[in-house]
Amino acid sequence: MISTPSDSGRVSDAPSDNWVYRVLPRGAWPYAQLARWDRPIGWQLLMWPCFWSAALAANVGAAAGSFDWPRFLLHLFLFFIGSVAMRGAGCTYNDLVDHDIDQAVARTRSRPLPSGRITRRQAKIFLALQALAGLVVLLQFNLFSIGLGVASLLIVAIYPFAKRFTDWPQFFLGMAFSWGALMGWAAAFGTLALAPVALYIAAIAWTIGYDTIYAHQDKEDDALIGVRSTARLFGEKTRQWLIGLYGLTVALIALSFWLAGVGVIAWLGLAAAALMLAWQIRSLDIDDPVQCLALFKFNHVVGFAIFLALAIAIPFA
Repeated sequence: MISTPSDSGRVSDAPSDNWVYRVLPRGAWPYAQLARWDRPIGWQLLMWPCFWSAALAANVGAAAGSFDWPRFLLHLFLFFIGSVAMRGAGCTYNDLVDHDIDQAVARTRSRPLPSGRITRRQAKIFLALQALAGLVVLLQFNLFSIGLGVASLLIVAIYPFAKRFTDWPQFFLGMAFSWGALMGWAAAFGTLALAPVALYIAAIAWTIGYDTIYAHQDKEDDALIGVRSTARLFGEKTRQWLIGLYGLTVALIALSFWLAGVGVIAWLGLAAAALMLAWQIRSLDIDDPVQCLALFKFNHVVGFAIFLALAIAIPFA
């Protein structure tokens, strides 16, 4: 008898050899799957705008002679923990909202809630614990950042419902996932400026682009059950839309760099990221789910390249 992902305690849309299954006891697997600990790409993509913003602010601070390495590294650590916690909380909330939809989609049917391996009550308790962890992290920042972080919860609450009333749910995801582009700067200066706002809008465009690629995996099931997405909206014109979205991403990051006055090293990182985004567009086959997932995950490298260049530029600011 062939074991299904649900029978094995695993899910069909994550690697079966993930550390979760090697390290955690079997009873903890459903919770790890709810939080997507077996799929780190989510918290990585949530984290990079935070890191970009913190490093952008650090370049400005270093140029003004007021940069503090220990404080910068502490902020990065807090953003890492916060990204893991809040991404997990967001995914748990999303799975609670999408319980019925996940049962109807082949890729998500083996997840803990639709497969019955965890109850809704257990999921809600786990959601609360992750949100509490995120709150503890948020409280380590200044009052302005705390208020800004709380404000993001409205967008987070709306996102799981967006696919029911708009063809642009990826825009709502972008607003939520890109919030860190504001938070890093706010944590450093206790205020906002045009540079992080430009970075925020750039990150939204980037998110819409990479999540459109991701959504092409589910477009057939989405069409059957009436779930809306930019993948379905763009269809065969996805490549043209990506040229616009990724082009806007690069242009607005460049604007934020110019406003912040970063050095040449940061610009070289942005150039490398632009080439990576262009390669994604050129390579994309919207009818190949395996490739769509691989290209989506590759955006982790794009995010890292931009951050690394900004971080290296700090001592030379």
